[in-house]
Amino acid sequence: MKAVAVAVIVVLVQFIAEPAQAITCGQVDAALAPCVPYLTQGGEPGAACCSGVKNLKGMAATTDDRRTACNCVKAAANRYTNLKDDAAQALASKCGVAMDVPVSKTINCDTISY
Repeated sequence: MKAVAVAVIVVLVQFIAEPAQAITCGQVDAALAPCVPYLTQGGEPGAACCSGVKNLKGMAATTDDRRTACNCVKAAANRYTNLKDDAAQALASKCGVAMDVPVSKTINCDTISY
């Protein structure tokens, strides 16, 4: 029984000690995909969109992650010529999230203080 307990503890320590995985543009795109109708047509963001915004905030925990996410969001925003800037700027607040990752086509993600 002690051997099993020790093995479980060793596995947990290894799991905790491993560095967190960096955020990817695929994760950012997946999180914000439900927001495309709101970002291109206006109105109100849906529940799935706001859930994605909240998930993105949780994934972007470090400064490096936030900068990566910012660059991913910027690249995604530039793929949509009909993106409404006012909707993009209001997205986080409409979802009730204090977001450290702006949705913008023109932001310089390297100059933002996180």
